[in-house]
Amino acid sequence: MTDTQETDSTGQLTRRKVVAVGAGTVAVVGLGAAGAVNAFAQEKSAESEAEACYKLTSETVEGPYYIDADKIRRDVTEGKEGIPLLLDIRVIDSESCRPIRNAAVDIWHCDAVGVYSGYEDMGNGGGGGPAPTGTPTDAPTGTPTGTPTGIPTGPPPGGGHQEPTDDTRYLRGTWRTDKHGQVTFRTVFPGWYRGRCVHIHTKVHVDGEWTDAGYEGGHTCHTGQFFFDEESVLASAELEPYASNTAECTTLDEDTIYDGGGVTGGLLRLKYRKDGIGRGVRASITVGVDPEETNDGA
Repeated sequence: MTDTQETDSTGQLTRRKVVAVGAGTVAVVGLGAAGAVNAFAQEKSAESEAEACYKLTSETVEGPYYIDADKIRRDVTEGKEGIPLLLDIRVIDSESCRPIRNAAVDIWHCDAVGVYSGYEDMGNGGGGGPAPTGTPTDAPTGTPTGTPTGIPTGPPPGGGHQEPTDDTRYLRGTWRTDKHGQVTFRTVFPGWYRGRCVHIHTKVHVDGEWTDAGYEGGHTCHTGQFFFDEESVLASAELEPYASNTAECTTLDEDTIYDGGGVTGGLLRLKYRKDGIGRGVRASITVGVDPEETNDGA
């Protein structure tokens, strides 16, 4: 266990969580060894329950690179190189804290050098790169008179959905939540591109029907993004193929989408070996949604 580092940059305890921990600590006082163990177990159980009861998770823009429920699968790697990443997502009702089962959860993100499948000619993170998927804070006021040759232009900053330009579909997929509201995807640690920090896009769909063809009907109750702390990003940048990405990497503080809200803002909890992030990362997050709302990220 000494060779494992848990990176949790959220730094947040909910008030409910503090109360649960405090109660557990008092319960241990005056108990024998067995009682202390039981009290500790109850404390951890209360803490886990409190962790599930986060506030409503932040909504964000969809961005231009979404492809609707195109691949029903949990392993989205398609042989793409990169640091192995297991992404555990738990979807709960933010009011009742109950898990939402049979929801359809989408994820999609760029590869190690900033390329989105389905949009490969939008750029590769090497200077041209895709345009930012949010509204920049310092947008230019003038209208460019021309486009430099040989540089992909990408969609306009903060623009709407773009139609796919090719048939590639790596690093994107959809899967259903189980009775615990849980879904796990196997993917790779994302890279970055001009104007954005490292992130993964997500959508949660409810009230639809699972058929042999996939997921049909219902509505989108959440559109969001997941984010990675700076320490993990810097560690990944030391390895190939990430080290080949010449695009400037935007930090969390500089990003125009991340709201600084920690877990409720989409910041992932990460676990990986301190001496070898290349061996793999496990990321987890609880997503609090309002199943009655429609949030399509428009």
